[in-house]
Amino acid sequence: MSSRIEDYALIGDCQTAALVSKDGSIDWLCWPRFDSGACFAALLGDAGNGRWRIAPAVAGAEGSMRSRRRYQRGTLILETEFTTADGGAVVVIDFMPLRGERSWSQLVRLVVGQRGVVPMRSELIVRFGYGAFVPWVTRGETGDLLAIAGPDMLLLRTPIELRGEELTTVGDFTVSAGQRTPFVLTYVPSHLPPPDPVDAEDALRSTQEFWRSWASPCRSPEQHIEIVTRSLITLKALTYAPTGGIVAAPTTSLPERLGGARNWDYRYCWLRDATLTLLALMNTGYYDEAKAWRDWLLRAAAGSPGDIQIMYGTAGERWLPEREAPWLGGYENSKPVRIGNAAVDQLQLDVFGEVMDALHHARAGGLQDLAAAWEFQVALLEHLEAEWRAPDEGIWEVRSGRQHFTHSKVMAWVAFDRGIKAVEAFGLVGPVDRWRRTRADIHEEVCRRAFNTDLGSFAQVYDSDLLDASALLIPQVGFLPPDDPRIRGTIEAIERKLLRGGFVLRYDSAETQDGLPPGEGAFLPCSFWLADAYVLTGRLADARRLFERLTALCNDVGLLAEEYDPSAQRLVGNFPQAFSHIALVNTAHNIAHVTKPCEQRSGNVRLAEAE
Repeated sequence: MSSRIEDYALIGDCQTAALVSKDGSIDWLCWPRFDSGACFAALLGDAGNGRWRIAPAVAGAEGSMRSRRRYQRGTLILETEFTTADGGAVVVIDFMPLRGERSWSQLVRLVVGQRGVVPMRSELIVRFGYGAFVPWVTRGETGDLLAIAGPDMLLLRTPIELRGEELTTVGDFTVSAGQRTPFVLTYVPSHLPPPDPVDAEDALRSTQEFWRSWASPCRSPEQHIEIVTRSLITLKALTYAPTGGIVAAPTTSLPERLGGARNWDYRYCWLRDATLTLLALMNTGYYDEAKAWRDWLLRAAAGSPGDIQIMYGTAGERWLPEREAPWLGGYENSKPVRIGNAAVDQLQLDVFGEVMDALHHARAGGLQDLAAAWEFQVALLEHLEAEWRAPDEGIWEVRSGRQHFTHSKVMAWVAFDRGIKAVEAFGLVGPVDRWRRTRADIHEEVCRRAFNTDLGSFAQVYDSDLLDASALLIPQVGFLPPDDPRIRGTIEAIERKLLRGGFVLRYDSAETQDGLPPGEGAFLPCSFWLADAYVLTGRLADARRLFERLTALCNDVGLLAEEYDPSAQRLVGNFPQAFSHIALVNTAHNIAHVTKPCEQRSGNVRLAEAE
């Protein structure tokens, strides 16, 4: 059985990532990319679907072992310390060296003795194709272990003697104080020759240097510097380095409700994350990463505006068909396990606003402008002029049919507003008079049809009495000022109706017909948005209290999932979730800084020029 979601830590090489449990088991790894097939899929099944565990051999005895872990400061290098009942101690150091232009990728596990003599055991179960295919395992010319199936090959190098037991590669060894025993697992396409051996200690030093050099210039609020820096390292780890695309999470099908069917593949790049991602990166000084994300956005969305998608693959791929993996039992029996995401084919009008907003803030933040970007934006607005009145599936990607979602219309307003601001602020050329008329039409319609006077709040869809936490973004994007009574009424209604255990639901799934069985956790980005709304409306003490409750949900190594189940008191949803960490970074700045992202986005504050 897999561990609790919060019991996993992340390692990665900025092209893929692995999840490591507290008991020393790597239960999830897709190679060679985030969206490739998993060779370790125990996370969504059992050990027979692939994993790699290194831990003291006494781990099976009740109470005979304790573990604690940490990241090396300023890095993505994980240290898990095991202490045995007789006082022996050993540390397993797990990391993935940055691969650069190499055609292979590596996972290094370094076992370091601390006290006494500790018996250890390595159990490697390779199953390609999301746990479906048993590879052919052989010995190479130098005695290295080779596991091959179709296009994929894993190569294990270690001084430890290995043997096969029931389709598992096992190694038993002991570690004394001061002794260091390396394991290097390499992925390489099976048609290529095995690469030369890599020294684990050299790889450790170079990986330390990379992450510490990357993290050192971070500009973070002093009182939250550790948790913000960890969130930014996580965001960097979820970036596909060759293209600059940022995946929503490195996992698929971790459930939004334990045992439920709300299980989605998040190993892709969503356009709606664009603006908040840019602000998080630029405000903390990471302009290179912000530019790479902006450039990925332009390449991915390029083409006919009518063909724009809500998400793309890490290199901008458009075809992401959804299918199921019935051989996997699902995380804690949460079925189905999905590969691909059918929401790629949905119409979600808010992405037009997100793209326009992101490109506007890229200019305002001093990122080098691209002439083609403005031509693309003008084409987007021309298409949106004819499209904005249409119903869509909305920000939450419902599978119950299209409606007139309030958030979608507000973001359509944002698209035209940012186009107008681009002309006014940067001297660009466009039909601003027509855009102003369209902007006014959208604003009037939203205020007339989306605001429910009985609730005193903006509703989820037109002419409805259902609430949606996305309405918390209305003042952030500048649609209405924070002191407007309709904004205060919306915040109060969400506090009354959507708070669960002090955290915010996206919407009440028992009332909203979204095409799925009801029940899910509180959506953590929405909870951060409530804290941002408190900041905007002068409730700073409430904002700080909510922020502290939210950061307390981070696991022992500072990671957050998509949602939190207050009743089970567990993290749920895909993990770690980029959107949650982006929201954490921005809310930390909203609370601590005079220049606040929630004000920047509305246009009230302009970003400083890039240094």
